[in-house]
Amino acid sequence: MRAYYSPVKSARVNIVSRIFPPFARRSKGGNTQFGVRRLSGLSIHRPSPFDRYIYHMASPWSLSGALKGMFSRKTIDDETWDDLEDALITADFGSDLTDAVIEELRANVRKYNTTDPADLRRMLRETLEERLARLNPTLTLTARPAVVLVVGVNGVGKTTTIGKFAKFLTGYGRTVIVGAADTFRAAAVEQLATWAERGGASIQRPQQHGQDPASVAFQTVERARNEGIDIAIIDTAGRLQTKSGLMDELAKVRRVIEKQTEIAEVLLVLDATTGQNGLAQAEAFIEHAGVTGLVLTKLDGSAKGGFVLAVQEKTGIPIKLIGQGEGINDLTGFTPHVFVQNLIG
Repeated sequence: MRAYYSPVKSARVNIVSRIFPPFARRSKGGNTQFGVRRLSGLSIHRPSPFDRYIYHMASPWSLSGALKGMFSRKTIDDETWDDLEDALITADFGSDLTDAVIEELRANVRKYNTTDPADLRRMLRETLEERLARLNPTLTLTARPAVVLVVGVNGVGKTTTIGKFAKFLTGYGRTVIVGAADTFRAAAVEQLATWAERGGASIQRPQQHGQDPASVAFQTVERARNEGIDIAIIDTAGRLQTKSGLMDELAKVRRVIEKQTEIAEVLLVLDATTGQNGLAQAEAFIEHAGVTGLVLTKLDGSAKGGFVLAVQEKTGIPIKLIGQGEGINDLTGFTPHVFVQNLIG
């Protein structure tokens, strides 16, 4: 039996900074700190023990329990493959992705002529990690001001995500302003203001009820430019019942902002507990909003871990942030290696 050689593990020292985005901060004094690599004017660092704690503190989506018995067997047999397929399907990987992963693993088992379930576990971990790392989850926030549009259907956690994102950014020394461009819901403006304050950000409110969302976005960016604020986060409406009008509204917001500056990121917020159904609801945003990154919320709920990879593969859009919990600090950058380590164990 040939010894299983791990190409990912052996190369990880050399490529670790590539697969450990997107924690962006400037190195003090302009110098590259230990474990930090520069990228597009920012520096990217490996996850800290705190980052790992955020992932580990609540992982109901982990497959480690379901896979424990399978990987503790003496050999890889037909029952092993059946159990693995069932575990992946149950975890919301979806049938197509499950078939692709199983096929790749079978090929590797044949290639290395191994019957050791421990090898299969490593292969599974590395296969998932490689797939997640194919897309770059680095946040592109080098412009000043860097403008971030946050989109998504109502109820996915946009408001709380914006507050947590503001806290995430201010924690790295950035100044942030939040624009309340969902102007037709007075309660939404007040909730956003509360979360912006908790996140250490300024707030640009509508000057009157029902104000044109594009004008609020304009005022937010203008204020960021005049006051030297680093990052402007623009909240947007998510009314599915008026899909065509909503997409026209978003297009207008984009046009108005782009007359002032480029849009750095368009982040689509998805409720991970809704799985594939939630993705279907957000298709209009994916088709029309120019989404550059995904934010998965409520991973501490009934979310299934396979959805994380499935949503990235299905959309071709990288996951950039994940939320686990209701606290202001419960949002972190997405790190494929750490996520898969907790998913597989």
